Parts: sequence; C-alpha cells; structure tokens
Amino acid sequence: MSDGLVFLSDTRTNAGVDHVSTFRKMAVFEQPGERVLVLMTAGNLALTQSVVQLLTEPTHPGGQTLWTVPSLFEAARLIGEAVREVYKQHAAALQEFNVEFNCSFLLGGQIHGQKMRLFQIYAAGNFIEASTMNPYFQIGEAKYGKPIIDRVITPSTPLDELAKCALISMDSTLRSNVSVGLPLDLLVYEKDSLRVTKYALIDHTNEYYQMIHSTWGERLRQVFTEIPDPKWTSSPQAVPAGERSFKVEAPPRADMPIAGDIELVPTPAQTLAQEAPPLRDA
Repeated sequence: MSDGLVFLSDTRTNAGVDHVSTFRKMAVFEQPGERVLVLMTAGNLALTQSVVQLLTEPTHPGGQTLWTVPSLFEAARLIGEAVREVYKQHAAALQEFNVEFNCSFLLGGQIHGQKMRLFQIYAAGNFIEASTMNPYFQIGEAKYGKPIIDRVITPSTPLDELAKCALISMDSTLRSNVSVGLPLDLLVYEKDSLRVTKYALIDHTNEYYQMIHSTWGERLRQVFTEIPDPKWTSSPQAVPAGERSFKVEAPPRADMPIAGDIELVPTPAQTLAQEAPPLRDA
C-alpha cells in the first residue's frame, strides 16, 4: 500500500476439536530507525516454529538471520531456505504418520533506504511479491474473509480504512470457522517510520472490535432486507416499470427413457392398484 502495511493474525491453533491452544502467529523483527520486518505464519505449528527458530538462531556461525539480511528480497529467500531445511529434517517422518507438510508465511516491512515490500512464502520455499495488481495476501483460513477485502481495498486505501477492513474480514472468518479465534494481533506499519507505532492485542473485551462485530452484522441484515425479493412472471411486458423479475422458463429436464430400453418401476399408486382385490357385487 502507498501509505504503509497492515498485518492481522489470530492466535488459535488446534490438533483436533478437543485440543485447542493459543499461540502467537506474528513475530516482529524491529531495530528502530534501521528495520521493521513482520513475519506471520500459518499451518502446522511445530513446522512454523522450527522455521522461525532457524530465522532467529542460525544453525552455523555467521549465518544470516532476519536481523541481518540486507533486503526484504533476501529475507524472503532466507525464509524459503529455512522451510526447505525443515522439510529435509521432518518430511519423511511426517509422511510415515500421514501428516502433511503444511506451512506458509507472510513477510512484510521495510529496511532503511529501501521501499516497503510484502512477500508470501509457500511450503516448497518459493515465494511471490505483492504488487499494485495484487496488493494483499492471506494465508491460513482465508475464504470467509476474502470477499470484503476484494470489494473494498485498493493500493491507495488509507491505513485506518485498511485496518478496519482487515478486522471486518477477520470477524467474518471468526463467525464461520471455529479453527480461528481471539485474541488478534493487529499491527499497522506507517511508511518510512522504521519503527512500530501502532499495535494492538485485541480480545473479546476490546470495545472497537465489539463495535465492528455488532455493527457489521446489523448493517448486512439491513442491506439484505432492503434488497427486493425476486419476482416471477411468464410475461416480462406485464412487469411494472422499475421492477426486476425472473422470467419463468422451462428447466433443463432429463430425457425420458424410450419404451423398451428400460423397465419402468411402477409408482406406489400403480402398485397399490395392482395388488388390491377386485370389487364384487354384494
């Protein structure tokens, strides 16, 4: 985005319906005045934690970390290498237990003297970068919250509106999927600030989030009731001016079988008639 970046993550993880836990999925690498890098994770918690560990504490002396990489591109490449390293260590053992190697990452931020950048890193270690044509990424459970983002945001949307849209999107996901849950980590990075100035940990007591939760639901119901119900007519010319309707047409019916090609099963009424004894005069 032109003014900055908005990051939002939930904290729920689960290994089945009876084993639900809370873990932070956002990690902030901040050296005020020099860099702010935000890393968000999704997928198997053990795998993502292993990757983050490699990014903060390299396995060999002199190895790069997210504290030392010279650019965001190199940071994305470093994450990809860490993912592949974890794959080498654990993929075979996971396969024996029929566990998928499932992890993905978002990385965004800015390093002094460079532009803001945003990347999505996949489980294979490859990655793509956001652009004006595709200005945002989602990982994890995304399908419920995606429509509002697609309808609202553009690269020039102000940061506060982006934060509001992200919260509405997350609220839609929370309502429809029990694998996503509060509290939420919300971070708004302002372009060229090179420090974290706006961050909030949002739980069920947060008044702004509660307002978003109730207002969005009420307004959706209001708009829904304001949209006219469908009308059906066999003669579009008879519809009053200004009204919209469906023309009643023939549905795509299946072809009836040709006599002799298939034995037709008698209907219950036919069966009853065949089995009933004949009437006799008294």
